[in-house]
Order: sequence, then C-alpha cells, then structure tokens
Amino acid sequence: MHKENNKERLHVLYLPRWYPHKYDPMHGLFIERHGIAASAYCNVSVLYVHPDENLKDQKFHIDESWKNKLPEIRIYYKNINTGIIPLDKLINIYRFFSYNQKGIRIIIKKYSKPDVIHVHVLTRHSLIALLYKIFYHIPYVITEHWTRYLPSVNTFKGLFRKALTRRVIKHASAVMPVTENLKNAMVLHGLRNKNYVVIPNVVNMEMFQPAAPKEIRDIKRIIHISCFDNNQKNISGILRVIQKLSAERQDFCCDMIGEGIDFEWLTGYGKELNIKDRFVFFHGLKENEALADMIKQSDFMVMFSNYENLPVVLLESYASGIPVISTDVGGIREHLNKNLGILIRPNDEEQLYSGIKKMLDNNKQYEATRIRQYAEEHFSNEVIGKRLFLVYQQAKQA
Repeated sequence: MHKENNKERLHVLYLPRWYPHKYDPMHGLFIERHGIAASAYCNVSVLYVHPDENLKDQKFHIDESWKNKLPEIRIYYKNINTGIIPLDKLINIYRFFSYNQKGIRIIIKKYSKPDVIHVHVLTRHSLIALLYKIFYHIPYVITEHWTRYLPSVNTFKGLFRKALTRRVIKHASAVMPVTENLKNAMVLHGLRNKNYVVIPNVVNMEMFQPAAPKEIRDIKRIIHISCFDNNQKNISGILRVIQKLSAERQDFCCDMIGEGIDFEWLTGYGKELNIKDRFVFFHGLKENEALADMIKQSDFMVMFSNYENLPVVLLESYASGIPVISTDVGGIREHLNKNLGILIRPNDEEQLYSGIKKMLDNNKQYEATRIRQYAEEHFSNEVIGKRLFLVYQQAKQA
C-alpha cells in the first residue's frame, strides 16, 4: 500500500525493543502510538522481533497485520537452549540479528527502502540501524523510554554496553528521550549527541475524554493504574495510606487497575489491611474503552512511584480531565503543575495521606477543560506526529 499510493512520502521504519505482541498486547503500546501519530505525515512500517518458546517444530513464525495505517511485521523465533550458556547466548544473539535482517528485507520488498530508521529503546536495534547507515546510507534516529539511566535505578552498566551505546548515540541523526530529566541522565552517562530533542509520549485523545458533568456524589472515586510491580510503583504504600485514611473518613474508594508480578501479593495485603472490597477494589487489567471509562468516572488519580520517566497513564488522566497526585520522580515534574494536580515526595506516606485528604476535599477546584487542554497541546497525535515528522525530515536532509 505504501508503494502504490504514497510514493512521495517519507518511509520510516520502526525498530522497537518493546511493542505489543500476541502474549502481551500492552507491551510498548506507547511506541505503537508514536507510530500512529507519525503515520499521518509519513509512511511508517514496524518490524518487531520477539523470542517465542512456544514454537515447537518451527524455527520462526511471521505475523503480518495492518493497524491504524501501520503495517506491522512481527517475527517470533525460538531461542536455542543447548545448556552451554555462553554458546546459547552467542547463537541467540545471531538469530536475533538474522531475523531482523529477514524482516527488513520483507519490508523493503513490500513497502520500499526506508528513508529513515527509528529505533525505540537501546541498544541492540540501534546497532542494526548503525550498520544500515554505514552500508546503505540510511539515517537513523533514536527514542529512549527506559528508566535504567536514572540515578535512582542505575542499571545501565557494563563497559562493552556503555561503549557500544555511546557509539550508536553519537552517530544518530537525533536522540529523542521522552523527558528532559531522562535526557540529562543519559548525558551524565556520556551518551552525547549534538541533536537531543525531547518528544514526550502520545495519548489517544479520541478514546480518553472527560465525562459529562458528574453528579454530586457522596463517595469520591480514586484510581490507580500500573503494572503492579511494587518495587517501582509502591502500591503497598498507597494501601497503607488508604487504611489510615479509612479510619478517619469513609467518603471514598480506590479502584486499582492492572496486573503484574505483585498482583496476588498486593491483593492479599489489601485483605490483610481489611480494606479490600471495602475501600480498595482490584479490577485486574482494563484496556481501551473499558479503561477510558473508568478513568473518566474517577475524581482523581494517584501514583506513588519510586521512579518513572513519563507514564502514559498520567497523560490519559489529563486527556480525561482528571487531576493527579504523583511523586516527584523522573520527568513527571515537567508535566505536573498546580493546575493539574499535586506533587509529593517519593516514599513519603504522610505527604501522600495529606495530598489525598486535600484532593478529596478540593478536587472540584481543578477544571476538567483546562486539564484536557494541556493534554491536547502537549500529547495529542497531531502535536507529537508533527514533531516526529520534523525530526525525520531533518534526518533525511542532513
């Protein structure tokens, strides 16, 4: 379809480390949304290569699909497991690169040679992009979402990894962290590039919208949405604060949305605190319209994370006209001011307690239309798509 109908448009190939796939439709969903936003201004194709231990007789399987103007090719391949760990690692790295090469050949044959390669999340995919720049003169750009560079996380380690990452960063036409905070953390690691451009995540403004004016109700609804990794999200801290608050007042409830490694433990902890199904309700994973409906029916959102970059749920809350209480971590400060909610210190349960009390009593002072406008001006498909396209044009013309 790209070849026949859009010969003059730039063709940008996405090589993401994270992307929705058959085992996890939410994995890297924010990268897919970048692609959808950009596809209004250029042709975008996506190649995602993913190990799949459920493959039996097949060495690999290719899925091709179209979604929201995005042609997506997913290649699932089986890792080798001989029991000799160094050998297995070398063979599986080779298989990863060979299946990426196979996928790129398919995309070139079906849709044309890409004008720009857009790598999402370092480092392996950027090495592929660097090789295509050297041998085929295709420029590449990088978007980084990973928290590993942040001082509070600090998992960007290894001399070889660091040296390779510095090299691919140096030769990229642009590097696009999703927050200024992440950019600064990357630069502190020596990841220098003359063209850093901060471009945040995008939110589906059509799906996430404010509700009609809510009726005055006795019970205020708080919402928390996360991957249920307590080490990062500190959900146990939220539960303790809710227990404390429930001893003082009963005019609220909290909907917990999501699933993850600590889901069972946290639901058990909620039961132990005697707040489960009384003040806290665990709903599991909600997606798309079901998630959008729960957000817009809420009065405010709570996040108590120990570290973040720019969580998409924050943007979805804004698009829904809902204020947020969040810890001051990562790049959240860049997009949370007094008109949008309350910033608190990480791991400070007393401040979270005070913040929730204040929001329960004063959440109506936040204007849904003003919050929504902020999302439209900073995170809409149109705004982010245009900014990405400008970077692609500059990379092609350089």
